[in-house]
Amino acid sequence: MSIAPAVPAKIGRYRWAICALLFFVITINYIDRQVIGVLKPVIEQDMGWSEVDYGNIVTAFQASYGVGLLVVGRWLDRVGTRRGMAIAIGLWSLAACFHAAARTVLGFILARMALGLAESAAYPGTVKSVAEWFPRRERALGVGILNAGANVGVLSTPVVGIMVAGLYGWRAAFIVTGLLGFIVLGAWLWLFRLPRKHPNLSKEELAYIEQDGADAEGAPLSWNQALHQRQTWYFIAGKFFTDPVWYLFLFWLPDFFSRTQGLNLFPTGDSGVLATIGPALIGVYLLADLGSIAGGWLSSFLIHRGWSVNAARKTTLLAAALCALPLVSVTSIDNTAVVVLLIGLGTAGHQAFSSNIFAMISDLYPRRAVATVAGMGGMAGAIGGILIAQATGWTLELTGSYLPIVIYAGLGYLIALAVIHLLVPRMEPAPLGTVQ
Repeated sequence: MSIAPAVPAKIGRYRWAICALLFFVITINYIDRQVIGVLKPVIEQDMGWSEVDYGNIVTAFQASYGVGLLVVGRWLDRVGTRRGMAIAIGLWSLAACFHAAARTVLGFILARMALGLAESAAYPGTVKSVAEWFPRRERALGVGILNAGANVGVLSTPVVGIMVAGLYGWRAAFIVTGLLGFIVLGAWLWLFRLPRKHPNLSKEELAYIEQDGADAEGAPLSWNQALHQRQTWYFIAGKFFTDPVWYLFLFWLPDFFSRTQGLNLFPTGDSGVLATIGPALIGVYLLADLGSIAGGWLSSFLIHRGWSVNAARKTTLLAAALCALPLVSVTSIDNTAVVVLLIGLGTAGHQAFSSNIFAMISDLYPRRAVATVAGMGGMAGAIGGILIAQATGWTLELTGSYLPIVIYAGLGYLIALAVIHLLVPRMEPAPLGTVQ
């Protein structure tokens, strides 16, 4: 193994300001999509939903999100991240506000479809931005930090959503969270440019960012070309097997705590705040935040230590998969603190796994193809999310138990890692000669 060169002194740190901006983009993205899960018990009671109704509403989001991902990746590679993400942030903020006007299950389905289409740009756009702003050896950490925005978004949603819903009703919560998106849009337009066009970036930092060399010239990757390369299928498989677990926690975790641990959305009687869902969710997603950053840091650290990219990424993926394994036991444990710890460990594993498979796209493809591959894999993850939504809705309707679902949640990451290793055993870059 060759030793990686040391980081030059005094190169500047503006790339980390861009990473912070990407972090907040993902944070607001998750607040907008997560608020319905946090407020599910209240909305369900008010609207008279069944578990199947809620499963269909979640499916509507996942379906439109998946279709959007397939299209938006190539679109972002063509129009660029600054313009494309500005349009997407504005549209998903409007769609979030529209939830307040829904009066029927169909109304929620339509609002979720609009939100899913617009929000599909978030991860392809931010991961592409990391590839544009960071050298290869820092990309997993950059993705880990922006990915932590998902956890902060979920952590913030109980605070913002429950507080606003408690004061002004659940419809107001959708309006407030939607309006927050327009603040992020303003910050995006003010701060984001490509490195070579950014007035605040020093020449030294630009040289550091571009240390891996310029990409070979070429047109954006087509779907047909991508589907004929196994380097694309590693990401498709990784997202298909693991995203359903994240969506399970995103949309059903409050209900899981309510059913299995007796936690409530709001304090009732003498139960106190600690008997509510909020502290449990905060505990889970704080651990997920740590996993996201630690997973990105670990593979970047190993590369700095001279490990090959292949060994560093896959060692981190294995550690992340083992963190998720204890999820198989969470339905049989009566101690709420232990359940929170195990689910938090599982979500930490998910975020570490996710950070690294996202970073692997730019290990295998040039920057001009990153959003396309990210979108295709994201669509596969959304299809997995649809399947888990339907499976969870019907399983709860028929049995009232989460057991079959959490067994898959614990095993899905090991399955994904095995498939990834079979597809890219040495992580050879995609043959550029076939990328026209």
